[in-house]
Amino acid sequence: MGMNRDLIASRFQDIRQSLERLERIRSLPKEAFLADQDVLDLACYRLLVAIEAAIQICFHVSAQRLHRVPEEYAECFAILGEAGVISLALSERLQRMARFRNMLVHRYWTVDYERVYEILEDHPVRLCRPRRDGAGWWR
Repeated sequence: MGMNRDLIASRFQDIRQSLERLERIRSLPKEAFLADQDVLDLACYRLLVAIEAAIQICFHVSAQRLHRVPEEYAECFAILGEAGVISLALSERLQRMARFRNMLVHRYWTVDYERVYEILEDHPVRLCRPRRDGAGWWR
């Protein structure tokens, strides 16, 4: 089948759109962020959309380019890091985000909004950039 450039481009667009919305939320003071349930819900949703899109890219690249199908989301990012598709630092960051995604999806009643704020403070724009030296990895 090969790499599906349209799929990858579409998921990167999903990531960019979510990160643009999250960037606006980042400008809120912590107290205002934590006091507004609508903002909390939007932040969690946009993080989830961005993480899910990154996971879809990861599984596609892993299967099509590396011929590996990971069993877990975090493992997929570890595989891309080990293969040099993304930096090890980004791989570790995305593994943490995949685990955070699992918490959002499976234990939503225990969401730690302070943690959500910390994630936003850690500048999510770096969420899913391929390595510059591997700019053509999706071809």
